[in-house]
Amino acid sequence: MVDRKDIGSWLSGPDTSGISRYPGERLGLPESGPGSIARAGRRILAIMIDWGIALLISNFAFGGNSWATLAVFAVEQTLLVGTLGYSIGHRAMGLAVVKPGGGVPGPLAALVRAVLLCLVIPAVIFDPDQRGLHDKAMNTLLIRR
Repeated sequence: MVDRKDIGSWLSGPDTSGISRYPGERLGLPESGPGSIARAGRRILAIMIDWGIALLISNFAFGGNSWATLAVFAVEQTLLVGTLGYSIGHRAMGLAVVKPGGGVPGPLAALVRAVLLCLVIPAVIFDPDQRGLHDKAMNTLLIRR
């Protein structure tokens, strides 16, 4: 004879006790609104704004040199994220880079984060909380403001 407990365990589906229902849940962040993990659409638009600004500066100051564009982008990310907690693109899209528990990342974290962001690959590899490797390496979060 089959025990009803055994039937119930496989009929109820997989055990999801260790799986989060939304990005940021494991970090204690809300599902949506201010303080929630920034979703892909806002992130992509923010980086497009920042890259566009870097491209404009590079075109005027350095003749559009691609390495200069990358350097301008990295400097913008380092200075603004390290001091204010957001870049121009982040601000335009209502995002901020913070340490868990709040606070601005600081200059060193912003520098390492910017260098990894410029390498592209760390930014496109992310965990279930939608934190890229560049954010995980510096223990930062990109959240909605």
